[in-house]
Amino acid sequence: MSNDSQGSVKGEVATIASPPESASSQAPPLSPSKPPELPDELVQAGWSKCWSRRENRPYYFNRFTNQSLWEVPVLGLNAAPAEGGDSNLGNGQRKRRNSEEQGAGPNSIKRPKVEPTTPISPSTPGLKPWSSAPEDKQAPPATPTTPSPAPAPYRPAVIYWDLDVQTNAVIREHPPANHLHPHPEIELQRAQLVTKLRQHYHELCHQREGIDPPRESFNRWLLERKVIDKGQDTFLPSDCDPVISPSMFREVMNDIPIRLARIKYKEEARKLLFKYAEAAKKMIDSRNASPESRKVVKWNAEDTMSWLRRDHSASKEDYMDRLEHLRKQCGPHLTAVAKDSVEGICSKIYQLSVEYSRRLRSIHLALLPDPPTDPPTGTHTHLALLPDPPTGTHTHLALLPDPPTGTHTHLALLPDPPTGIHTHGSAARPPHRGQWFPPPAEVGVLLPGASGPPLAPLPRVELHFENDVACLRFKGEMVKVNRGHFSKLELLYRYSCIDDPRFEKFLTRVWCLLKRYQVLFGSGANEGSGLQGALPVPVFEALMRQFGVSFECFASPLNCYFKQFSSAFPDTDGYFGSRGPFLSFCPVSGSFEANPPFCEELMDAMVTHFEGLLEKSSEPLSFIVFVPEWRDPVTPALTRMEASRFLRHQMTVTAFEHEYRSGSQHICKRDEMYYRAVHGTAVIFLQNDAGFSKWAPTPERLAELTAAYQPSPSCPPPMSSPGPASTEKDSAPKPADRPQSAVMSPGSHDDNSNNTNSSSGPVEKVAAV
Repeated sequence: MSNDSQGSVKGEVATIASPPESASSQAPPLSPSKPPELPDELVQAGWSKCWSRRENRPYYFNRFTNQSLWEVPVLGLNAAPAEGGDSNLGNGQRKRRNSEEQGAGPNSIKRPKVEPTTPISPSTPGLKPWSSAPEDKQAPPATPTTPSPAPAPYRPAVIYWDLDVQTNAVIREHPPANHLHPHPEIELQRAQLVTKLRQHYHELCHQREGIDPPRESFNRWLLERKVIDKGQDTFLPSDCDPVISPSMFREVMNDIPIRLARIKYKEEARKLLFKYAEAAKKMIDSRNASPESRKVVKWNAEDTMSWLRRDHSASKEDYMDRLEHLRKQCGPHLTAVAKDSVEGICSKIYQLSVEYSRRLRSIHLALLPDPPTDPPTGTHTHLALLPDPPTGTHTHLALLPDPPTGTHTHLALLPDPPTGIHTHGSAARPPHRGQWFPPPAEVGVLLPGASGPPLAPLPRVELHFENDVACLRFKGEMVKVNRGHFSKLELLYRYSCIDDPRFEKFLTRVWCLLKRYQVLFGSGANEGSGLQGALPVPVFEALMRQFGVSFECFASPLNCYFKQFSSAFPDTDGYFGSRGPFLSFCPVSGSFEANPPFCEELMDAMVTHFEGLLEKSSEPLSFIVFVPEWRDPVTPALTRMEASRFLRHQMTVTAFEHEYRSGSQHICKRDEMYYRAVHGTAVIFLQNDAGFSKWAPTPERLAELTAAYQPSPSCPPPMSSPGPASTEKDSAPKPADRPQSAVMSPGSHDDNSNNTNSSSGPVEKVAAV
């Protein structure tokens, strides 16, 4: 008996991590071959692999039946041993002894099952160490001359995507991207700087206005800034005009002098009214206000407090009416005295973001062996086409620096594009599968996987599994994703990435992707989890069958349903199928689903982009848009779509009668995957004439779409939503409940200046901006 046996976990790790060739040199060997992994069906049936300290060999235990087997269990045979067992044991099976059940002793704790750290080996491109063993047969023993066969891919129990759908989209060329390839060192630096920026925002709100930052306001600031940002960093805003964000200004101002809560009882309404009057009076006394403003605010505040002392029989509605009247009287004067201070907060956060983005770029360029120069203006770049569906290979096209006048560049995403689509340079240089033409001398940086600046050497990222969770670690920083979504990322990478056929950079790029979205979400409780809320799977299936939808305008590799989508971060997401930000995405034809983040500035820019595309294209083009039914006040985007000449149909899904997929679906539990929407959802069909002829919203098609929206019986109640739908008592009012505000947003370019805090949009998706 070996003295080196540790616990069940350590023994298993040592067994799996050691190569088969070295088994004979270690005493005593467990078996002549690598112990097989348990299929997912056995794990769900309660079976787990344990280590016998007495016999110094593995055995299998069922936590539901307390049954123990020496051999791999077979479903349906219960205690029957697998074929080829140890002849010395015969067919008899025994239960574990008490000493084995206790493990290391009475003080030992139960540890999660940990699979070995498995970095990808460059010498075995076909072998994926994170895959599971086949479930129907065991792998044959490995010998020094016969390598171990590649294990079968992991099969998730429930799938929330369909990557086999072939897209019908045809797109134009877009301007060259100038982003650098992601690197773990840069993502670590970015995480630290963004956390520091969030802390600065929190401190500024406390020091200057005495309030907590509005919930999710920093995330919405990122979305709103990236709509107009022209900087080189894909995450932090660095080149925006105006400098002061209308979104951040509006949300901070709405919480001055105090944050309004959603009231349920009369006593809460009374206390809220008193606090508002007291805070307004204190604020006007401590600021440099005009005599007229000081007089109006103090008189209204004192009159309200006097009324509260006299009248104790008022109802909840009376208190709320009085609060609304007080806000209308005092609001403009409080806004005037706080305007400079709030603008200073917005300006300071933006200036810090600019400085941090410059610092990150300088660090990133220092990592490159041959740092690139900024691309010259007016040049074109190479665009990588989508993989050819029948063969899985890629088609690349070199664009000419000076295209002929009057021609277009349409990148066909289908193997057989529609007739009449032209491509630059197609006559001189026909595209070839699997071949990449050398770029011209003056070509900008392009999407990941096609061309661009030289790659910095990528460090090693370690991988291990804890039950059904994949854990990736780099320099002590661990990111997690459930095993089903990890398998999905592997498939997306195989379909879309063209520069890493041996999967040597796969783990590193997955770590960068997960870290980027972790930083986007933030560190608060449930913060940012609604940024990636998605439509239910039955709705996607109905859209695909009835309206030919095969492309998502706002998604990410983590929450996408199709393998073709637009997303926020082309540098990290491009390896996994993203076609870049949607506002720079120019389709010519196709059917698209758009479920944008519920950020008013972004939705307004989306409508402008839609109308421009529909106006220019004469080929079938359709956008099915899902936006919140906000009517008090109505959002500019909803008003514009309802008045658009491309509007073909509009339907409303009632609040609390439909659901969304959680934004944290890649790490949440299965019973937390869906949650009810606390607001109505407007479904709007924008189509040109050809698109209407091909995908018309007929009553039969709409009936199937409506039926697909029926929530599942196991869907949790609205208040248990993992996203911002679960509003705390002291949070800002819902957009549907928000009163009209007199706050003016500086630098606003639309009629959105009188909207109050939209922080409670329950399913804000990550923006492709």
